[in-house]
Amino acid sequence: MNSLTVENYLKALLHLGHESGEVNVNDLSKHLDIKMPTVTSMMKKLAEKDLVHYESYKPVRLTDYGKKEAALIIRKHRLTEMFLVEKMDFGWEEVHDIAEQIEHVKSPLFFNKMEELLGHPKLDPHGSPIPDRDGNFSLKSYNPLSTIAKGMIVHLAAVTNSSQEFLKFLNSRDLALGTLLKIENIEEFDGTMLVSYENHPNETFSKLVCDRLLVEVV
Repeated sequence: MNSLTVENYLKALLHLGHESGEVNVNDLSKHLDIKMPTVTSMMKKLAEKDLVHYESYKPVRLTDYGKKEAALIIRKHRLTEMFLVEKMDFGWEEVHDIAEQIEHVKSPLFFNKMEELLGHPKLDPHGSPIPDRDGNFSLKSYNPLSTIAKGMIVHLAAVTNSSQEFLKFLNSRDLALGTLLKIENIEEFDGTMLVSYENHPNETFSKLVCDRLLVEVV
């Protein structure tokens, strides 16, 4: 039902509004790198389609209908990423741009079949939840590695950044989802962590990296 441009707006609104549900139009403009007048014009059009609640000079909110449509786009993206990794042997750092193209295919049947072939996965290769066929999904309560105390053992559950550069960095350190990590030391000055895991007895990660690694305490 939606053009590629509309779908990208809906995805951005769901992403930016994941905490409060509200998105400042200026923040949306910066996120999409689109000029404010163009974004404002699109918000009015989306409001006419009952996809967003929009009033001048106020934050934008997705309607329930808009949230479902956005979630279904994300479902297609994350299923595609999982299919590329599990069935086509792509690396987790290679799949985002391909999924960005395939997510705009309109056929629900295509993605439902993909889901069946994968065995109905709940998470994508980066640990993010895959919405179901009705657009429902729940976020798990993970903690950034940077918040974990010295001496604790955790397993890597997800990443908050799936850029190719960051994932290549993790590959170079043999870090993958499910890896068990022990926090050996934390530098008080800047939050740098010394951690140990299989075949890596003393690996140092900056706070920037630790902020992007989501973990569960074992």
